[in-house]
Amino acid sequence: MALQSSFCSYRKSQERKRVVKKSLHSPECFQEIINRINLLNENSIAKWGKMDVCQMMRHCNQVLQVPLRRITLPQINSLFAAIGRITKWEIQIFNNGIPRNMPTFQKLIINFECDFEEEKESLLKTLEEYRTCFKNKNLPEQHVLFGTMKEKDWGFLEYKHLHHHLKQFNV
Repeated sequence: MALQSSFCSYRKSQERKRVVKKSLHSPECFQEIINRINLLNENSIAKWGKMDVCQMMRHCNQVLQVPLRRITLPQINSLFAAIGRITKWEIQIFNNGIPRNMPTFQKLIINFECDFEEEKESLLKTLEEYRTCFKNKNLPEQHVLFGTMKEKDWGFLEYKHLHHHLKQFNV
């Protein structure tokens, strides 16, 4: 009995310590992302990676275009699909961040010059379109890499992706 009581106390203390899983579907988290984007400027320097701030915003915009069904990612082999599903599971279970310099789909790589103000405005507009898509319950049920997707999966993973890149630029 004492062991069971001890275990329950431990479990409750661990639950209190658990980090909240943020989601782009939460109004507070959505606004947090908007505020952080607004802290970026043309001279924001990356802590890692090859993209400049403008390219990063274009990349994030394109990633958001996937659930809006404006960009279709190419099919991948079953090994990569399995790795993607395991990665989705691992990020959700452990609430991990996205590793630095992780490979991405060729279609989402931005390695050309772009205009900072245009990209910022476009990213903010796409975020609003994403929010509307979510509110209308119109998010896709599948992702090429991550497999079956529920609304909570989209909100969590899109937040994680944006957080990863904003952290890359110190905001």
